[in-house]
Amino acid sequence: MTEAGAPWQGSPVASRATVATRLANASRAAGPPLFFGLRLWVSVCLALYLAFWLELDNPDWAGVTAALVCQPHLGASLRKGWYRMIGTVVGGVAIVVLTACFPQDRVAFLVGLALWGAGCAFVATILRNSSLALAAQLAGITAAIIASSELGATGGANGEVFMLAVIRCTEICIGIVSAGVVLLGTDFGNASRRLATLFAAISAEIAGGFTGTLALAGSELPDTQPARSELIRRVIALDPVIDEAFGESAQLRYHSPVLQTAVNGLIAAIAGWRVVWVHLTRRSEAGVVLRSLPQELRSAPKHGKPLLWMADPTGLRRICEAAVGTMTALPAPTPSLRLLTDQTAAVLAGISHALNGLAVLVADPAWPGPRGYRVRLHVPDWLPSLVSAGRVFVTIGAVELFWIITQWPNGALAITFAVIGVLLFSPRADQAYAGAVGFVVGTGLSAALAAVIAFAVFPGKEGFAAFSIAIGLVLVPAGAGVAQPWQTPMFTAMTAFFSFLLAPTNEMSYDVIQFYNRALAIVAGLGIAALSFRLLPPLSPAFRTRRLMTLTLRDLRRLAIGPIPRKPADWEGSMYSRLFAVPDAAAPLVRAQLVTALSVGSAIIQLRRIARCPGLAPELDAALEAVARGDSAMATTHLGQLDVALAARPDTAGLQVRGSILAISEGLLQHATYFDAGAPA
Repeated sequence: MTEAGAPWQGSPVASRATVATRLANASRAAGPPLFFGLRLWVSVCLALYLAFWLELDNPDWAGVTAALVCQPHLGASLRKGWYRMIGTVVGGVAIVVLTACFPQDRVAFLVGLALWGAGCAFVATILRNSSLALAAQLAGITAAIIASSELGATGGANGEVFMLAVIRCTEICIGIVSAGVVLLGTDFGNASRRLATLFAAISAEIAGGFTGTLALAGSELPDTQPARSELIRRVIALDPVIDEAFGESAQLRYHSPVLQTAVNGLIAAIAGWRVVWVHLTRRSEAGVVLRSLPQELRSAPKHGKPLLWMADPTGLRRICEAAVGTMTALPAPTPSLRLLTDQTAAVLAGISHALNGLAVLVADPAWPGPRGYRVRLHVPDWLPSLVSAGRVFVTIGAVELFWIITQWPNGALAITFAVIGVLLFSPRADQAYAGAVGFVVGTGLSAALAAVIAFAVFPGKEGFAAFSIAIGLVLVPAGAGVAQPWQTPMFTAMTAFFSFLLAPTNEMSYDVIQFYNRALAIVAGLGIAALSFRLLPPLSPAFRTRRLMTLTLRDLRRLAIGPIPRKPADWEGSMYSRLFAVPDAAAPLVRAQLVTALSVGSAIIQLRRIARCPGLAPELDAALEAVARGDSAMATTHLGQLDVALAARPDTAGLQVRGSILAISEGLLQHATYFDAGAPA
């Protein structure tokens, strides 16, 4: 017997209520994207109006730049806008210098342009997670834009390059400034608050997970490797949010080393947590360490309460720093306990750095100020950048050669858009081809819409207001598409190149043949760029992962027997850069092995610095040579013999060395397959 439904179910009233609810939800979801579409439209209109007012000969470049710079997040738009302006000026200077070097040599000029584009791609790929990458991209694109105006029918420089550079740079900078002004007036940004919430949540979860590991020692200790791998992934994902926050706040840009040190501190805390967890799977001596932790950290929930950590980050940092001193001074009669106290101090120090960054983000009035933080650039792998540079050089050279052979009148424009396509997507690695294809599709759709507007709507209309309303019919919905996650490159191309395809001037021209030749050159240039990613593809995620693992293993083996860095931060910085370069598709085990290599390398540096005592050198050298050969079993044996020799020296330094020996041995045993990879049979 079935239960009778409620009398109102299926009634017209219920149906109307359901429809109304769905419409309300849809309107709430569509509101922010449509508002962004309006902002983008206003940005493009403002840029074009200023370019018309200044009577610049190609105002469409101002519209293109405004559409590209305008992004859904205020901080990203502003910060990237500043760096794009820098890149624009650098590109203008570069093309003027190139023309001065080869005023009459067409081949040398074109080769120089291809080399400049390749160099910009190299820098952009190295710095792909930085706004400086955008400066490098704009330096290459600006040079190509000026060159397309400068070159003749078959290529060659002329004497007007300086004025062309000034005009094109002005047009591009007008677009950048216009987008920035509109965004500043309509969006107040919240990246700092979002970043602070993420920092606080990750810090609290690390503290909660670590204290939970100490509390469960001696029982069936759960595997925390998946949780640590997920936390590392979330730390890496902070990068774009940090970039947005820098764009919104000049103060945060000034304190950027503090925030980078805070990110590194989170990784260091996770690495220390891993060492403690591995050790406690074999021993259970965590009680004294847990009791020595401050109550504020012992009560940290596993999944954190960001608001509690954001309320007083400076006070929590002072508690962590005091706890670091307590752990360092804690009596540890055994090497096992010494290892636990040292690694607990490392975890607390990492959390302290994170809290220091959190204090900057929430503008804590109790924050004491910066203390000489410095962060060096470390390149995880040079090969992806070299591949990107080679692809750009070949692509530009191929289009230049085709232009010279065919004497295509619009060949210079095709070169420009080939440079735009190949430079914009070079840093995106395995997502480059799909993004470039989306750009081609979006440009094709934009060309069709531009033809309708140009030949069916514009004729008979006069005035900038009518022109603005007409382009708004396309820019507002396409801009809304940019603000949602589906096919973003396609919608970006539609908004960016729509005004360029219209080629607006003070005296509008309605030449159909000229319009389609221009559209063909643009689509052909972007199509060649997309094809280059298929013919010369970026390194696959699996190959990049293998290279990062191989390079890390090579550096660790060199560290065992070669010169040690002057500062442990050099080794740590190199490892942090490799962790951040791991592709998203990599297995969690990859990040776990890299974190283990970080810990083992740091322990080797410490061991080599304090264990050079008479009578100990032979065993130490034998152990480190075994590490360099990829023989973990032999290395562990020699480290055990070194530990026996040190047992006769029960001083603090001796216990610290024995703790480092334990950390190295347990790390080698946990991932012996990785550390022995490539060893001679």
